[in-house]
Amino acid sequence: MKLKPLVFFPPCLLLVPAVILNFVAPRTFANTLESAYNAALSGFGWLVSLLGVVMLLVCAVVYASPFGRVVIGGPGAKPLLRKWNLFAVVVCVNIGIGILFWGPIEPLNYLHNPPVSLGIAADSPAAATFAISTVYLHNTVLPLSFATLVGLMFAFAYYNMRQPFTLGAPLAPLIGRHSRGIAGQLIDAVCLYALVAAMAASLGACLLLLGGGIHYYRGIEGKPSSLLLGILCAAMVIAYVVAAITGLTKGIRILANIKTTLFVLLLSFIFFFGPTQFILGNAVEGLGNFLTHFFEKALFTGTAAGDPWPHNWTQMYMSAWCAWAPLNGLFFGRIAYGYTVRTYLLFSILLPAIFMGIWMAIICGATVNLELTQNSPLWEVVHTLGNGRVMYAFMEHFPYIRFITPAFLVVCFVSLITVSAAVTSTMAGLCSTGVSPESPEASPLLKVFWGSLVGLVAWIMITFVNVEAIRDALHKERDELDGIRMLSNLAGVPTLLLCGAVVVAVIIVMQNPAKFDQFKENYDEAGNPLPHRR
Repeated sequence: MKLKPLVFFPPCLLLVPAVILNFVAPRTFANTLESAYNAALSGFGWLVSLLGVVMLLVCAVVYASPFGRVVIGGPGAKPLLRKWNLFAVVVCVNIGIGILFWGPIEPLNYLHNPPVSLGIAADSPAAATFAISTVYLHNTVLPLSFATLVGLMFAFAYYNMRQPFTLGAPLAPLIGRHSRGIAGQLIDAVCLYALVAAMAASLGACLLLLGGGIHYYRGIEGKPSSLLLGILCAAMVIAYVVAAITGLTKGIRILANIKTTLFVLLLSFIFFFGPTQFILGNAVEGLGNFLTHFFEKALFTGTAAGDPWPHNWTQMYMSAWCAWAPLNGLFFGRIAYGYTVRTYLLFSILLPAIFMGIWMAIICGATVNLELTQNSPLWEVVHTLGNGRVMYAFMEHFPYIRFITPAFLVVCFVSLITVSAAVTSTMAGLCSTGVSPESPEASPLLKVFWGSLVGLVAWIMITFVNVEAIRDALHKERDELDGIRMLSNLAGVPTLLLCGAVVVAVIIVMQNPAKFDQFKENYDEAGNPLPHRR
């Protein structure tokens, strides 16, 4: 395998000055990124909202269409993963560390600060219903549709059209041979840059969560030391790089199974030892509100009322999911081999959405109950100790806290290394020539490089950045990772165009898949996909 210079070097060269600027001039860095990010989201926020709905509707149409019967890799393809493993891997890569970090923080913000333009009183029953229905919106089918549709088009292009392992491959039905040239490599470079920044932000958030948890468990005041964060970072980098090198069918699959099992155990504990009846009632009521007002909530921009709430929450969330979509889509497309399009959609969007919806319903229900009925100090913790301590303050209300806290730390550790291993493997593959269905793994050296670079950037950001300077510059609460996080979301703006082009490519293929598929045995004489029997 050889290196793709046009894909490999630009993200590296652009990331280094960004980290240096954030270190030596945090105010300038924060102001510049904040202005650029707000300008981008103000200009394209409506497009993010609309595109998410369109991609979800296209997924539904594809599922019901004859295209849904097409087998990824041809009728003789044997799946890389069993169905349980497929489900576990997709769930684990989708949720990363965010569902642990934001679990109680999201409903707290929605309960205490609902949109002004909707006339919902803070800390009211209406705000509680709004909180759970919005949590569903931000964590189920709508955001999952981004990576799912990109993954579907990549899987069909890579396995059935025999296109190369690039993000230009899904656009082959649209732009033809140009998807293999410089245009395709530029797409790879931009998306790789966005993902490196996003990965560094996720790893940094996990390090803060783990470091804060260790301090909490040991009763140590203050922020985690640079040494502790460095040791944790090194341990995580070694773990996920080793998992990435061992490959999809070994390290990543095993980690995903462990992580999913731990998630189920933790969720069961909170459900049975928490306010079970309130959780169930609130979840059902919120589901009704979510289904009834889905399109209204998904397309809420606040423009007429001048309400910034959608900009700060829904559009920000969808932008982040869109930024991750290309690289996650590549990984999901790779593991779709051997399954029909319909089965792929079931396991990449519907089943993970159900799992994530149940998780958020339980966490949200318990959080809202604590706030409304037990005068919990969780909202105060957000403002005094920061977001990283909220989950631990939340768990203080449950029994066996001395056992649950270390168990939660293990869940965080396994959660991050699972998604990091998958993404590290994908990043290395994008930079290499010669990656194919017959030779799916990139060079171990590239996996070591990207894994180490992400770890180094994350550690520098959370250890040396002057948080007070950033707060002073922006006049709002910020953390060590906001600069790199905004950088990721800003670099992810071009992925909107990629996702939009993927929608067009899917529609083109769906109309006549036999025209593009090299496995003609997938179809009858009229070009209709044959029913799949295994």
